[in-house]
Amino acid sequence: MLAVIGIGLGDERDITIKGLEYVKKADKVYLEDYTSLSNTNAAELEKFYGKKIVLADRALVESDDNLILKDAIKKNVVFLVIGDVFSATTHADLYIRAKKQGIKVEVIHNTSILTAIGITGLQLYKFGKTTSIAYPEDNYLPTSSYNAVKENYDRGLHTLCLLDIKKDSQKFMTINEAIKLLEKMEEKENKKLINEKLFAVGCARLGYEDYLIKTGSIKELRKFDFGNPPHCLIIPGKLHFKEEEMLELWMRKPPKIRVASI
Repeated sequence: MLAVIGIGLGDERDITIKGLEYVKKADKVYLEDYTSLSNTNAAELEKFYGKKIVLADRALVESDDNLILKDAIKKNVVFLVIGDVFSATTHADLYIRAKKQGIKVEVIHNTSILTAIGITGLQLYKFGKTTSIAYPEDNYLPTSSYNAVKENYDRGLHTLCLLDIKKDSQKFMTINEAIKLLEKMEEKENKKLINEKLFAVGCARLGYEDYLIKTGSIKELRKFDFGNPPHCLIIPGKLHFKEEEMLELWMRKPPKIRVASI
């Protein structure tokens, strides 16, 4: 049997009671170790769970000759995911392959960045397409993330920008870097949106005890030190007055409600 369990965004205590019960009964416990960051580490999880933790990198999870699935055929196996189970498509692929092999699969959900951003006051159902801003590679700067922001904004929708994580090199994109990349993408696309007065929301370490949210203009956020990762950037679209009221709690007053472009 394979139990795929979301462990939330914070520390080892964020796992659900049901999820912890599965861990306690497991013969083997894997921790997905490449799509997200957590405020804890394998050693702390092992101490809290009372179980040995095996770190699973992308090669292990996505390989055709999958050790996790091989173990799950005869053993009770737990696959831990930071955040919620299906926030990353790679986990859906593992689920599909397990089902095709006739392996019983249990799923235990938890919070993820896709829901934790609700603390900003922006209404979740008013978010458009979520996008990821990646570091340029081989001098190539993709602009798909900028276009997602622009399309959402023109429709009056908010955009959640997830920022690149490269665990192997311990490189974690900051909000400041993300803004600079969006500006470069805009120049490449020859469009207009990311100006110094554009209102945005910067979030750091959502789900952690020391989480930070700051609202303000792109100019203000570009200069601000958000501290340790993970970071994410939100470009709001059309604001409801209740969203404005909530955003005011984060110290910077948002602009007046605008009408979305048609």
